[in-house]
Amino acid sequence: MRVGGTSRVILALIVLLSVLLAWLQYKLWFGQGGAGQVQALSTQVEHQARDNMGLRQRNGEVAAEVEDLKSGEAAVEERARSELGMIKPGETFYRVVEPTAATSAPAAPAAAETPEQDEGGQ
Repeated sequence: MRVGGTSRVILALIVLLSVLLAWLQYKLWFGQGGAGQVQALSTQVEHQARDNMGLRQRNGEVAAEVEDLKSGEAAVEERARSELGMIKPGETFYRVVEPTAATSAPAAPAAAETPEQDEGGQ
């Protein structure tokens, strides 16, 4: 009888360990903090690192512009010309206007006089 009782204990132990293994595998792959969530977070971290790199570069450009504005008169002059449209005394301002699609089309013929205008004008 001991042989039968021992085999039942071993069988129960194997079933228990199998259930425990299945539960742990489920938690690993599908549970909170599982492999899927780790992969999603890794992707988010990579995306954020790219965004941060771009923002660091932009911050460097802005810092260089601020330093240039603090130290150089040429930058102030260039900004006044481009953003405010200012010119130096004695300079002549020329504006070059590019034709647009609406103005490059032939002019529409003048509107024909209506009979009311004809009668009122005579």
